Amino acid sequence: MESIQPFQVSVPQELVDQLDQKLSLASLPNELEDSDWEYGAPLADIKRLLEYWQEDYDWQLHEARINELPQFMTQITVNGFNNLDIHFVHQTSPVERPGSFQEVAKILPLLADTKDGTEPAFHIVAPSLPNFGFSQGVTKKGFSLPQYAEVCHNLMMKLGYTQYVTQGGDWGAWITRTIGLLHPTSCLASHINMIGSRESPNPRSPSEASSLTPSERAGLDRSAWFQTQGTGYSAIQSTKPQTLGYLLNDSPIGLLAWIYEKFHDWTDAYPWTDDEILTWTCIYAFSTAGPAASIRIYKESMSVDEGVWLKEKTRGYVPHVKLGLAYYPRDIYVHPVAWARGMGEIVFEKMHERGGHFAAWEWPESVAGDLKEMFGRGGGAEGVVRGRDGTDGGGNRRDMVDAEGARRDRIDEETDRRDRMDGEGDQEMN
Repeated sequence: MESIQPFQVSVPQELVDQLDQKLSLASLPNELEDSDWEYGAPLADIKRLLEYWQEDYDWQLHEARINELPQFMTQITVNGFNNLDIHFVHQTSPVERPGSFQEVAKILPLLADTKDGTEPAFHIVAPSLPNFGFSQGVTKKGFSLPQYAEVCHNLMMKLGYTQYVTQGGDWGAWITRTIGLLHPTSCLASHINMIGSRESPNPRSPSEASSLTPSERAGLDRSAWFQTQGTGYSAIQSTKPQTLGYLLNDSPIGLLAWIYEKFHDWTDAYPWTDDEILTWTCIYAFSTAGPAASIRIYKESMSVDEGVWLKEKTRGYVPHVKLGLAYYPRDIYVHPVAWARGMGEIVFEKMHERGGHFAAWEWPESVAGDLKEMFGRGGGAEGVVRGRDGTDGGGNRRDMVDAEGARRDRIDEETDRRDRMDGEGDQEMN
C-alpha cells in the first residue's frame, strides 16, 4: 500500500497556453446547406463551442472540481509489458466495484448514501485505463482486452480486494466481462449497461418478430441505424488508428468534433452543457498518453488473437459470475432481451424508459439504483462478496489462485456444454 500515492490533476500552464494558441489558429471547413447532423457535427455548433472555449471556458475551474474526487496513482504490473502508472478514483464504503474515471463522478455520492442503512453502499475503484486519462500510455503492440482486465484485477488485488463486483458500459462492459472470464473466483458479479450479446441470425423473421415487444422492435431499429450510419469511427479506429491520431493530437477542434458527434448521437437527448463537452474534450487533450493513444484499443482488440478470442467469449456464457443487465433505449445497440439469456446467470434485468450510451453521466440515478437493487436486500446478488452485504464494514476475504490455462479450459468446457445443450434442444424441436 505504501506505493499508492494521492494524486491531483495539474496540467502545466504551458500546455493550456499551447491549446489556446491552436484554437486561435483554427481553420474551419464549410458545410452543405441544410445538412444538420446528417454529415456529422454541424458547423454552427462547432463555431459556438470554439468561441466559448476561447473566451469563457476555464479549465482550471474544472480541474479543481475534478480534484475534489479522491484520486490516487500507483504502479501496476502487466505480464509482458512494463509496469504502468495507473490513475484511479477510490472512494471507500462497505463493498467494492471497479468502474471508469470521469463518468463515475456523478454516481459517487449516490452509491455512498446508504439511506440510514437501508440500502447498500459500495467501495468505488474507478481507474483511468492505460492510454486514457491520467494513466500511463502503452508503447508496445498487443495490449488488448486481457491486459486491460489484468490492470483492473491487479489494481483490486493491490488495494486488498480479493473479491469484488464490476460495472461497465462501452469498453468497460467488454473489460468487465473479460475480468469475469479470467478471474471468476475474484470477480463474483457484474452489471453492464452495454449488452454485447450474440445476435440472432434472422431477427426479422416472422417467428422472431412476432415475439418482440414494441421497445425491442425499436431497439432493433436503433441498432440497425447505428450499424449503417454510426460505425465509421470504429472502422478507421480498428484499422488505421495512427493516421487518425495525428488529427486528434494536433487539432483540438478536430478532437472536439470527433467527440461531440458521439455525445449527440449516442445519448437520449441529454442536454449537454458547453462546459461538460469541453471538459471531457480537455481530459482527452491533456491526457498523459495523448488522445491518439485512446483509440488504439479498437485495433488491438480486433486484431490481436487473444483479444479477438476473448471478445467473442464475452458475448457468450461466462460461468460463475452473477450478471445484471441494464437496457437503455438510446444506446448504440439495443438487442432483444432473449438474445442475452445465454450470457450467464442473470440475476438482475431492467429495461429503462430513457437513457443512452453514457448512462452513468446522463442518468446516474438509474445506474446507482440498479446496483442498489441488484446487490441490496433481496437482490439477485445480495451478499455475493462473502461477509460483505454492503450494509456493514466487516467481512472476510479470500485469495485467488488460478492458472491461465485452467481458466481457459474451464471457460471452454462450460461453453462446449452449453453448445451441446443448445444443439440437443434444436434436435428435439426438429
